[in-house]
Amino acid sequence: MTQRVNAFAQSPEFFKKFVEFGMLLKSGAIEQPILALVEIRASQMNGCGFCLDMHVKQAKIHGEKELRLHHVAIWRESTLFSPRERAALAWTEVLTHLPAQGVPTEIYERVRGELSEKEISDLSFAIMAINGWNRLNVGFQTVPGSADKAYGLDKAKFDQGQPS
Repeated sequence: MTQRVNAFAQSPEFFKKFVEFGMLLKSGAIEQPILALVEIRASQMNGCGFCLDMHVKQAKIHGEKELRLHHVAIWRESTLFSPRERAALAWTEVLTHLPAQGVPTEIYERVRGELSEKEISDLSFAIMAINGWNRLNVGFQTVPGSADKAYGLDKAKFDQGQPS
C-alpha cells in the first residue's frame, strides 16, 4: 500500500488541533483502558489498519493483556470484559455505524445503566475522534506501522509475524 496524501503535512494546523482534542479526551471521564478498547473496536469496524495497529500497540505498552486485545472483535461472546467495558463497546459500535432509524432506546438505556451522562458524553466525543482519524487514514491509505518510531510504538514488542 502506498500512502495517497499526507494530510497531516498538508494541513498541519488541523492536525495540531485534532491531536490537542485527542489529548484533552485523556483527561475526560472515561478511563484510558476503556478509551483504548473503543479506539481498537472502531478501527476494526472501519477497516483502519493504521489506527488498529497503533492502538493495539499503545494498549499493550500500557499493560493491556494480549488475549483481551484479540477478544475486542468478539466482545459480546468473551468473558474478559466488564459490564462498563461492554457498555462502552456497544456505544462505540452504534455510533460508528449509525442505524438508519437512529440509536435504539434499548441500547442507550443499557449504556446509561453503566455510565453517567457525563461519561456517555465524553465517550461520544472519543468515538467521534477515532472515527475521524479512521476516515483520514483509510481515505489516504496511511501505512500501518509507518509511524511506530515517531510515536514510540516500537516498544510494544509484538512478534512481527513476517511470512517465511
